[in-house]
Amino acid sequence: MNSREKIKKIFDLKGDGHVGFWTGKPHPDTQRIYLGKLSLNNKEELLRYLKDDCRWFKADGAYKHPEGKEPFDPLNGQKQISLGQPGCFAECEDIKEIDEYAWPNPDYLDFSEIKDDLAGSQDKALFSGMWSPFFHVVTEYFGMENYFIKMYTDPEVVEAVTNHVVDYYCEANERFFKTVGHDSDVFFFGNDFGSQLDLLMSPEAFKKFILPGIKRLIAIAKKYNKKVLLHSCGSIYKVIPLLIDAGIDALHPLQAKAKNMDAVTLAREFKNDIAFVGGIDTQDLLVNGSPEDVKNEVYRVRELLGPNLIVSASHEAILPNVPLENVIAMAEAAKM
Repeated sequence: MNSREKIKKIFDLKGDGHVGFWTGKPHPDTQRIYLGKLSLNNKEELLRYLKDDCRWFKADGAYKHPEGKEPFDPLNGQKQISLGQPGCFAECEDIKEIDEYAWPNPDYLDFSEIKDDLAGSQDKALFSGMWSPFFHVVTEYFGMENYFIKMYTDPEVVEAVTNHVVDYYCEANERFFKTVGHDSDVFFFGNDFGSQLDLLMSPEAFKKFILPGIKRLIAIAKKYNKKVLLHSCGSIYKVIPLLIDAGIDALHPLQAKAKNMDAVTLAREFKNDIAFVGGIDTQDLLVNGSPEDVKNEVYRVRELLGPNLIVSASHEAILPNVPLENVIAMAEAAKM
């Protein structure tokens, strides 16, 4: 059984005890440190060294505007200096203004580069699709605090902007899976809905403004028989049942120190309904613990969340303050 077959069983909730391992997407500075220490040449060699079961190829770089423009420009070319910085719809009260805005054109998408990436890793489980961070994009069109306020003062304006952003990501993913995405196994997309303690908005606001977009994106993936892996940092415990009902197959990254995102709670309440990806704490353990500490935690999380578990850090972008020895320990413990 190769990596791809093993991960497929995990997403099907038919794991046989052989949990998976995913390194994630270490920060470029982290990669340089690790490659130097191991005398390796590139990221693929690092992943092979760690016996990584998965590969992630985001399709977002496929947007090729003839003038080099990004798909979204919520700040009208200004540099973002804070999440609360007002965007171009901060004062908008007219849906007509939103409808007439220059939204991205899916005809500028070119998936030829990612097609080659997907074709080169056929023995691994392939995560792909547009990252589709529509929640973050929409917040930037208003400014984050203003966005939450306008959910109550101008809900139709928030819904109109959200629909346009989700329209683009749905069409982009439709084209991706129809043309080159048939080689991938899992639609992996992400938005961060949680803080360390709770959701960033009420569950009611989540259901009204966020969940419909998630459902639309999931429907595209299911149309093409893809499993769905949803990313959200923070404590999203309150809406996990909604996400399961919406059709997600697995949840990432399981921010271990966020409220109610610990392995005991997740196993008790959701183990029979979804697979898990992540769960090994990057806020403290992987930074400050010993390799033995890391191995013991992997064994504990495996016991709780396995067998339908892909062991990985609780954030995919492993930073340079995580010692290589701890990543190796995480990988080794996942294979034992």
